[in-house]
Amino acid sequence: MARTSTTRTRRSTSRAAVGRSLTMMAFLPLASRAPLYARLAAALAFDDRMPTARKALLPFAAAYIALGRDLIPDDIPIIGGLDDLIVLVLAVEFFFDGVPEALLHEKLDELGIERAAFEHDMAQIRRLTPGPVRRTIRRLPVLASDARHGLERLGLGPRIRAWINKEESIA
Repeated sequence: MARTSTTRTRRSTSRAAVGRSLTMMAFLPLASRAPLYARLAAALAFDDRMPTARKALLPFAAAYIALGRDLIPDDIPIIGGLDDLIVLVLAVEFFFDGVPEALLHEKLDELGIERAAFEHDMAQIRRLTPGPVRRTIRRLPVLASDARHGLERLGLGPRIRAWINKEESIA
């Protein structure tokens, strides 16, 4: 009976690996257009008409990737880089999701990006990103704003900054 259980475990593990591989392969066409979308994101980020809360998503994602403190350590083969990829994809998705439509169309036209191709790529990202994760990330700008207002009301902002600065001076 132990042999059957081990066989089932191996099959389910191999199915999961195949599933992850197929999911990653679905992102390959998007990866080839990444430089184009990076130019679009930069053009939008430097535009004053872009909401500030959305502009903050990309630097936060870049900081998460650069800091090296991951939810899943990068040392773990295959899945170690998945959290970085997920954070990046979600940040990009929600960045573009918050762009005023007229501004987005203006920038797409400026850069010569086909609207249909862009919409197809965004739809593909949405399909590949789990719903609960998308809903949680969608709430982050509101949660961050609420946290900032709460800290201001409690007068904790200066105390937290002083504590952080104190910790840095010790190290």
